[in-house]
Amino acid sequence: MRHIDPNELRKDFPILDRTVHGNPLIYFDNAASSQKPRQVVEAMVDYYYNHHANVHRGAHTLSVEATELYEQARKKVARFLNAPTERSVVFTRNTTEAMNLVVHSWGREHLRSGDEIIVSVAEHHANLVPWHLQAESLGITIKTVGLTDQYRLDLDGLEQAITDRTRLISIWHMNNVLGAINPIRKIADLAHAAGALLLVDGAQAAPHVKVDVQALDVDFYTLSGHKMCGPTGAGALWARADVLAGMPPFLGGGEMIGKVYLDHSTYADIPFRFEAGTPNIAEVIGLGAAVDYLEAIGLEAIFEHDQQLTRYALEKLKPLDGIMLYGPEGDDRGGIIAFNIDGIHPHDVASVLDEAGIAVRAGQHCAQPLMRSLNVPATARASFYLYNTFEEIDRFVDVLVRTRDYFAAHV
Repeated sequence: MRHIDPNELRKDFPILDRTVHGNPLIYFDNAASSQKPRQVVEAMVDYYYNHHANVHRGAHTLSVEATELYEQARKKVARFLNAPTERSVVFTRNTTEAMNLVVHSWGREHLRSGDEIIVSVAEHHANLVPWHLQAESLGITIKTVGLTDQYRLDLDGLEQAITDRTRLISIWHMNNVLGAINPIRKIADLAHAAGALLLVDGAQAAPHVKVDVQALDVDFYTLSGHKMCGPTGAGALWARADVLAGMPPFLGGGEMIGKVYLDHSTYADIPFRFEAGTPNIAEVIGLGAAVDYLEAIGLEAIFEHDQQLTRYALEKLKPLDGIMLYGPEGDDRGGIIAFNIDGIHPHDVASVLDEAGIAVRAGQHCAQPLMRSLNVPATARASFYLYNTFEEIDRFVDVLVRTRDYFAAHV
């Protein structure tokens, strides 16, 4: 396995050369959205400058070229996930839309009154709100599994929650607040033993760990391009081809049809059945370029770098009085550290860090039920990626300590 040289990789990210409030930018908000390398931006520019046309709809040269670039990106995402066929990769705008597609298509088609789906207390809102929108009309029950005192999914509680009415477990792969990584294959085995399916929110995991949907034995896997060095507006749903083929369209319009009559329509085969209208062509091409970029570095190397940064940051932070950390022990966690400083609102912490040029996220991280479970109104969150360095962590910890000490002395 090769090792990452983040200082070499940073040359691909022009934004990392800028300053904020007179200080060099330290970008620790990667769990929200990663930065984009030149290779991704240039792939999109090349499309617009040299190949732009609508896809799948024209016989002229530009349309053929655009279609080829678009479908190459689908093959790249399939390869990235080790999917057996690119036909089961559906392009969406993001993970949220991919989750909604499953809920509103598969859910409406297959769930009946009295059926149960299982989520956890630590889900992103994208894995809760779509179910809420359907629960009453479908008559389904949403069951919730908690966490252990080590900030990990309660697997015993999950096993106990499964009944003969369980139809789906919908769960995160890497948690966007805690950094915890779920044992997806074990959860898949539990689901399938009960005759249920497994939907995985892969928004945080896909940019950082090698995902093999066949080895994990999942039924649905979702991702967002903008968290994995790709552009905003391009994500994907992967589903088992037989499951996807049994789902009705999510949106209606052009491209997803077979034949249209005044009183009825027939629909295209997968995956086009789920891609109504003109897609985000340039963004999908950019997503394909991001896949190329990450694979050239190696997901194993990226994850090892994340772990090294996280271990280093935690070694610096754990001994500090007045700083609360949220997340599991051990190396099987991602590069996400949620924290609070005693007596200081996380938004104030983030503002002070911003004055020092350090970008972190503060708030509820689209995880209000988890915040209630942690008994906090919000947290600050630092999240690392392939271009971050140990020196940046030193600077981050130094500013945190000075912030803690200043507020302690003046408030």
